[in-house]
Amino acid sequence: MKTLFKAMVLSIFASFSAHAHNITIDHLMGQTQIDGTPEKVVVIGLGSLDAVNALGIDPVAVSKVSQTPNYLDKYKSDKYANAGSLFEPNFEEIYMQEPDLIIVGPRSSTSYEELSKIAPVVVFANNQAEGYWEGTKEQWRNLGKIFSKEDLVEQKIASLEKEFNAIRQHNSASNSDALTVMSSGGNITAFGPESRFSVIYKDFGFKETVKDIKTATHGDSISFEFIREANPKTLLIIDRDTLINPADSTTREDFDNDLVKSTQAYKTGKMTYLDLNAWYLSMSGITATEQMVSDIKNSVAL
Repeated sequence: MKTLFKAMVLSIFASFSAHAHNITIDHLMGQTQIDGTPEKVVVIGLGSLDAVNALGIDPVAVSKVSQTPNYLDKYKSDKYANAGSLFEPNFEEIYMQEPDLIIVGPRSSTSYEELSKIAPVVVFANNQAEGYWEGTKEQWRNLGKIFSKEDLVEQKIASLEKEFNAIRQHNSASNSDALTVMSSGGNITAFGPESRFSVIYKDFGFKETVKDIKTATHGDSISFEFIREANPKTLLIIDRDTLINPADSTTREDFDNDLVKSTQAYKTGKMTYLDLNAWYLSMSGITATEQMVSDIKNSVAL
């Protein structure tokens, strides 16, 4: 009788433990109920893969793309099934993995409904209205809840919070302004505080060198004459041409001209080429955000 009672208690405890981790995650596309800690995880997108990797979570399938950064090279292995591109999920392959959870980045979030027919889906993407850092912390905390990694997530956040605060204080004290530009296919565009690079102004605390820059996906078209007239204290450059073929990019040569050399940024050594992966491909990743902080510290000589 005692043995039967113990068996019943253990069965009840096991059942309670299995359901104790049931949580609801709020994300950009709504809410997702997750029962238990997922073991078979599909990750679509580089920012989400970056974060999952940094937290020590091993997925069963990932996006396979040529732009995968070196620190994520291990995911090119056949050990990880091909979950598709950043924009186009491989539905058949994902289905074959029988996943417990699918984590999808912003570029493929349009497939949310279709992917939800396979497994619970959490969208790893910021609400732009929240700002980069606030939205990114929310994504990391979601992963912390899902995988019981809250302590590790909070350690990462605390460490970077200090860095963000130090940079903001420095920029405020030195009255630093910045002009953020992208070079792509011979065209130069600028980005302001409501753009995809809002982090530069809202989180790192740079003032706008030029106000009223139009907000557009790939920026507001400008010229080298515009850069000279703006005369920024800090010039931050994203070389999108390296996305296709790094060896063919002439951006650095193009910016090596008398108009750019006449700016305060050039003369004081505060013209910085930002890491393309961190700023354009893997945004909101943990390693990517650390690289963003490093880029900005270098730009202001901190």
